[in-house]
Amino acid sequence: MALDMDQLRRIFYEECRENLEILERELLALDPDGEVDLEIINTIFRAAHSIKGGGATFNLNEISQFTHVMETLLDEAREGKRRLDADTIDLLLKGGDCINSMLVAYETDSDFDHGLRDALTEKLNQLLEGNAGESEPASSANTEEPEDSGSDSEGDWLVHFIPHRDMFFSGNDPVRILREVFGLGVHCDIECITDALPTLSELEPEMCYLSWRITIDGHADRALIEEIFEWVEDECDLHISKVENEKTTSKTEPEAAAPTEDASKASAPTSQDKPVPATPKVPSKQTPSKADAVSSIRVEIDKVDNLINLVGELVITQSMLTELSQNFSESKLERLQAGLDQLLQNTKELQESVLNIRMLPISFAFNRFPRLIRDLSSQLGKTVELVIEGEHTELDKTVLERITDPLVHLVRNAVDHGLESPDTRIEKGKCETGRVSLTAFHQGGSIVIEVRDDGAGLNKEKVWKKAIEKGLLHHETALDDLSDHQVYNLIFAPGFSTAEQVSDVSGRGVGMDVVKRNIEDLGGHIEVDSEPNVGSVFRISLPLTLAILDGQLVKLADQVFVVPLISIIESIQIESERVIVATGGVELYRLRDENIPILRLKEEFSLGETGALDKQLLCLVEAGGNRIGLLLDEMLGQQQVVIKSLESNYTRVNGISGATILGDGSVSLILDVQGLMTGFLSRVGETNSHIAA
Repeated sequence: MALDMDQLRRIFYEECRENLEILERELLALDPDGEVDLEIINTIFRAAHSIKGGGATFNLNEISQFTHVMETLLDEAREGKRRLDADTIDLLLKGGDCINSMLVAYETDSDFDHGLRDALTEKLNQLLEGNAGESEPASSANTEEPEDSGSDSEGDWLVHFIPHRDMFFSGNDPVRILREVFGLGVHCDIECITDALPTLSELEPEMCYLSWRITIDGHADRALIEEIFEWVEDECDLHISKVENEKTTSKTEPEAAAPTEDASKASAPTSQDKPVPATPKVPSKQTPSKADAVSSIRVEIDKVDNLINLVGELVITQSMLTELSQNFSESKLERLQAGLDQLLQNTKELQESVLNIRMLPISFAFNRFPRLIRDLSSQLGKTVELVIEGEHTELDKTVLERITDPLVHLVRNAVDHGLESPDTRIEKGKCETGRVSLTAFHQGGSIVIEVRDDGAGLNKEKVWKKAIEKGLLHHETALDDLSDHQVYNLIFAPGFSTAEQVSDVSGRGVGMDVVKRNIEDLGGHIEVDSEPNVGSVFRISLPLTLAILDGQLVKLADQVFVVPLISIIESIQIESERVIVATGGVELYRLRDENIPILRLKEEFSLGETGALDKQLLCLVEAGGNRIGLLLDEMLGQQQVVIKSLESNYTRVNGISGATILGDGSVSLILDVQGLMTGFLSRVGETNSHIAA
């Protein structure tokens, strides 16, 4: 069986990112002023150690060498020789960012910021050197003992390294281990033992037949030697012992090259010269290739087992239907109907199971915000507490990936604009520590995400004045003419900002309109509520998945469209006496003391004239906190439809979110209720000289 190194490398990329998340999460959990939590420090160390070992395995030397420096610092912390203060934690967090940038560079076959890596490496080394004299415990040994690296009195380390035959199958390579031995910076000799090498006809190229006898200068720390082999301790036989030197090693010996894949013997440079170990040339088949933008998820085994069981049920039903189709007669109709019903049930369960595999907890998006809050609070001089609730709420992976950026915008604005400075909060009688809350929960067929802060809230008058100044409102529009909802929604207009100064965090007028557009592209909507000196809450409602939706089939002229069922409030037969024509020719329908704007879909899509409204069907839909009535010719049945992207297969069409194929093979367009509503209410707003949505 041939090893697929590209596949193994992709697995490493995923595991490396998981370890980087662990490293960041646990670093943020450390209290630099509190009691030392060794369990957290050990977890951080293990994450860094795994990244270093995996990087070396796949010849990602920049990652391995840089992480080794971080690992050394963490090793001192777990041994109690160093305390991780706030500055050190910041440096380690930046180190994690640097590793991630190097990982992206390897994946995409691009370059990364070598200057940043070198600067961070220098700072880490300065920390290590500065702590050397303080961290080493006093020794009871004779202090006058000469420090001769070639002294016979101490002896050298003798290491017998015997890899198991199947070591390569785990992705590990003995050459990587030998390269790290050279990285110790002391004299060493490596001898390859070929006694177990079979004849050519019996040789299996995927097995490891070689072993090594390694002699290392006795002044090397045994713990560091053991650490090198720790990565493969379960995949080899290892013996480390002290032996007497046969002769003193000459410091004038020529430098030996670092091991290569076919090297049988080599010697390392002396510790005084400290050259950078040579890196063997990586075979072309192992060179990190350009990432194929492969996205993957880890699935619980229970979900896979359930999927396999459902496929088994489907196969049984298919076999039954195949048997019925042979020598079919009228007497088999009842069994055929039962088989088709069973097929329908199996298909529905299979569909739900497959969709369930794509569902991930929203914690995958929420986990980045503790770091964001930490950096922002430090940058802005504010003390901020982050509260996360409902992080186990699940939604589709595609939705999860696309909602992260809008959430980042909202959280940054909450910290920058929403929360006051500590002094201001104290003057208002508040706690100097501001609070930002991220909450997620299911509501009907949607997921609701709330971003809440306990800051100053939105200033209605300030928003209104800025909107008039930028021409978003007519200059004669009075504040009292607008509801709170209309005023607050002005912040989503392009280029709108109430920031007094432009900063690196916000204030350029770019962001909130993008937030709203991105959320609407996902078929969701965003609302904002605010109360002066109490705070603001941004409420996002999203569909659970973008793959399948429950739809209502409707007819316009001779074409069938799909209206998302989640958007429909009710459908009624129009009574002409309830129709009101407002200023500008806008038609309203009076329903239970509420005037509902009417949108004639035929005219909207240029499908002909609707004619008189009498006895027409009106489908009331809601999105973004607004309601309108869609004028229809006929309402058909309801069914689940599979969404196909219209933009990727054709082009973007206003008012249409996608397409689907119906049971008869015809193509039906899916209405973008939010897009239709936004466009329609904007036209109504222009007619009435102010924004209505």
